[in-house]
Amino acid sequence: MANTVHAFDFLDAEETTIPSVCIVFGRDAFLRGLATEKVRQAVLGVDTDVPYGKLAGNTVTWVDVADEVSTVSLFGSSGRRLAVVEDADPFVSRYRDELENFLEKKRPGGVLVLQVEKWAANTRLYKKCDATGLQIQCNPPEKKSGKKTSLDYDALAKWFVRRAKVEHDAKLNVGAANLLVEMLGTELGLIDQEIARLALFVDIHQPIDEALVTEQVHGGQLQEIWHLVDAAVEGKTADALLQLDRLFQAGEKPQKLYGQIAWSLRRFAAATRIYQRARRRGDAVSLRDALKEAGFPNWPKALEEAQRRLLALGQIRGGRLYRQLLELDLSLKGSHSHETRGRLALEKLVVSFSKALDPPRASNAR
Repeated sequence: MANTVHAFDFLDAEETTIPSVCIVFGRDAFLRGLATEKVRQAVLGVDTDVPYGKLAGNTVTWVDVADEVSTVSLFGSSGRRLAVVEDADPFVSRYRDELENFLEKKRPGGVLVLQVEKWAANTRLYKKCDATGLQIQCNPPEKKSGKKTSLDYDALAKWFVRRAKVEHDAKLNVGAANLLVEMLGTELGLIDQEIARLALFVDIHQPIDEALVTEQVHGGQLQEIWHLVDAAVEGKTADALLQLDRLFQAGEKPQKLYGQIAWSLRRFAAATRIYQRARRRGDAVSLRDALKEAGFPNWPKALEEAQRRLLALGQIRGGRLYRQLLELDLSLKGSHSHETRGRLALEKLVVSFSKALDPPRASNAR
């Protein structure tokens, strides 16, 4: 039976059984910290004053770690010892054989937790720990599309909605959670801090919504992004490029701007897909219905403006937006990660909506 779980599943589980070895791995330090704390509570109880071993992975020796986990604790509800090796990547490299032998024996005396960023799935150590220990993967959730993987925005937003309720006693709308992810990227600790801060602005039964996020997290900048996107999809390319240039002049980075621009464009892409699928099924659906289902504000003026922009965008451009944004995201993380090339990539995105690129219409020449 596999014992490797994502941090979201581990953190949301009501009951947890902690074996003698736990690997908390992945690039997100915030998730690693949350997972380690839950392991600590499961082993020692909720009392934060119960002592345990916290060791530095670049200096600690195997003898120190073995001693730490082999004795019975005089504190805590379980009587088990707990040793946490932080930044344990170099420790794992030095003592791989010792860790493999440790996993093959039952060690009821204590629990060893290794916090690492890299944890290769093709190693014997990974496979042994997957069989007898517990491995908690602490990367932002991803989903597969064919051979490619991308960030799972839905899973991330839903997790923050649950966490806001449990940890911050706040009601966070899914739309607001999505907006926070788009605006702040995958710095999960930063997003959590913003949710805690936003909870102070609402009454106990009032939700944290998109309007509050827009006002408090980036203030007027998000409004500038929305104006930029509106101008771009309407084919006002010069105006959109001018607004994009102002944002770059203000010191904004391409990767950060992409997240905010993409969030707005994805709603047009979603509306297009909803409308096209309904028409293929033979369902009677209006553009306004598709826009509402895609998350546009449900009031007459906003829907009227969104419909006008969706018509200006057109079904062909709207239908290819998801793929276009995915390709741009990959390029900004790879070939166009440099700031200058990233700026060029965003400028090309804006230009791609230009009416000047539309194929010429057939003439009515006699």
